[in-house]
Amino acid sequence: MTKFDPSAFVAVRDRARLGREGVSKALKVTPRQVRRYEKGESRPDELKMSVLRQLAEEPAPYLHKPAFRFIDLFAGIGGLRRGFEPLGGQCVFTSEWDKYAEKTYRANHPQDAGTEHIFAGDITAYTTSEEKLREIPKHDLLLAGFPCQPFSIAGVSKKNALNRPHGFLDETQGTLFFHVAKIIAEHRPRAFVLENVKNLLNHDKGRTFQTIMKVLKEDLKYTNTQVRVFSGKSFVPQHRERIFIVGFREDNGFDFESLMVPDPLKGPRLGSILHPENGATIPDGHFIDAKTGDVSSRYVLTDHLWKYLQDYAAKHKAAGNGFGFGLVGPDDVTRTLSARYYKDGSEILVQRKKGNPRRLTPRECARLMGFDEPQGSEFKIVVSDTQAYKQFGNSVVVPVVKAVANHMAPWLCETTERVPAAQKELRLVG
Repeated sequence: MTKFDPSAFVAVRDRARLGREGVSKALKVTPRQVRRYEKGESRPDELKMSVLRQLAEEPAPYLHKPAFRFIDLFAGIGGLRRGFEPLGGQCVFTSEWDKYAEKTYRANHPQDAGTEHIFAGDITAYTTSEEKLREIPKHDLLLAGFPCQPFSIAGVSKKNALNRPHGFLDETQGTLFFHVAKIIAEHRPRAFVLENVKNLLNHDKGRTFQTIMKVLKEDLKYTNTQVRVFSGKSFVPQHRERIFIVGFREDNGFDFESLMVPDPLKGPRLGSILHPENGATIPDGHFIDAKTGDVSSRYVLTDHLWKYLQDYAAKHKAAGNGFGFGLVGPDDVTRTLSARYYKDGSEILVQRKKGNPRRLTPRECARLMGFDEPQGSEFKIVVSDTQAYKQFGNSVVVPVVKAVANHMAPWLCETTERVPAAQKELRLVG
């Protein structure tokens, strides 16, 4: 049996936002044949690919009615929302308790004002009773990047050192997942997307993750719940692994594993998101020195801090530990940007032609996380540098979310029948 690389077919299918059934109808083949295309066991002819490409290029038919309604829990600055809203989804409820994150979120989603959208603070206030749960608007999709500290390697190590419980035993954060579960149980959305750190898989010898999956699949009856870990390196110049849990209420044939992503080893490099510092840099607040066009000197490490970081790294290297700073140049991929970046920037220090290295600017962090295009500056940063670093370090890689959203779109969007000209030709031929 002839094999071929199915990645091109799958990529066009995803851009067309069609599931297996949709492709079957569009190409006039059986769903089984579509599955063979997806696995590379059979090759679609050029006419079929032409039909699929035309469907991918057509604007989504979301002219007046939203394709779906969704809620955004533990929203941060809206990273998950930025993946699903472009599909035609309408956000009707947002929950975020941090006042600085709320400020950034509102600045970048001004269209919420004057709509039925509700911005809530602490989500636990909405899960105290059935009456409060019903105050959350009806929705088709639930998004939740529930707090990851109890499950992260750093968070677990810190709590162990303090002799404090973590995971589901942590009364302040570990049980927040169950508030999500209460909302799912009450509203029964068509689907949900949960995001967390990769270490969630291994926390407490895997028991934490097993508990989450049991609640979703057995207690809530979302048996079509699937999991994947994605590396941010496929889309941005940052090593950042995160787990996505996607569940559908119905067993609809959704296949998470068929989502094709770019090779992380061939991903973009840091130079693509750095300020060019060539004298022609577009002014961007206090991040750029207006006179020279270079990054402001405020982001360059002082002699004292740079010496401290070097001495600290040397001390741990001598002891056989791996602790130290991460010094990177334009051809590199960075370590994971963390919420503590504002303290000393040690995990990502940018080499300079002369002098001490510097931190990334908040604008470069926005690009590193995909909130802005590689050289863009559209995302509104309306808080202090300290708060901006915390917000980006706590967020998600937006292009990863967009890839997940596009893959889910055929099962989320209420689309109408689309028959391009090439399909009419296909009917005549076949």
